[in-house]
Amino acid sequence: MADELTHFDATGASRMVDVSAKPETERIARASGRVRMTSATAGLIRDRAITKGDVLEVARLAGIMAAKRTGELIPLCHPLPISGSTVDFEWEGDDLLRIEATVRVIARTGVEMEALTAVAVAALTVYDMCKSVDRTMAIESIRLEEKSGGRTGQFRRPK
Repeated sequence: MADELTHFDATGASRMVDVSAKPETERIARASGRVRMTSATAGLIRDRAITKGDVLEVARLAGIMAAKRTGELIPLCHPLPISGSTVDFEWEGDDLLRIEATVRVIARTGVEMEALTAVAVAALTVYDMCKSVDRTMAIESIRLEEKSGGRTGQFRRPK
């Protein structure tokens, strides 16, 4: 774990970290999150019966687009030439949707923020498309699951 906050210089001013001396390596990050909802709402999503359209496909596209625009959304985050991004869904019971995003790049800095942003925006899209039928939905547990590449190497969240 780093002992210093790298986005501040010696005077405390904000700065974008200079990564120009780092080697380009393949970097991969995987993040996840969940959307809790009523089982009736989950049924509508599964049956593609939400009037706004196919919730999971729209959320998938929103997550992929968000990963590509993370550098525009988060201050001091480097814009990256993402080489691959996926957003997948899995039902955990009849009222809990798990979202997982994996992002790949060959670059001088990692894609953890891109994977986390993809999950967050996909979850927000699910909420937006379903809020007219379920205002009790809750977005939960957005977190990094694993990352590889770069100076710090491999990280995998313990089970």
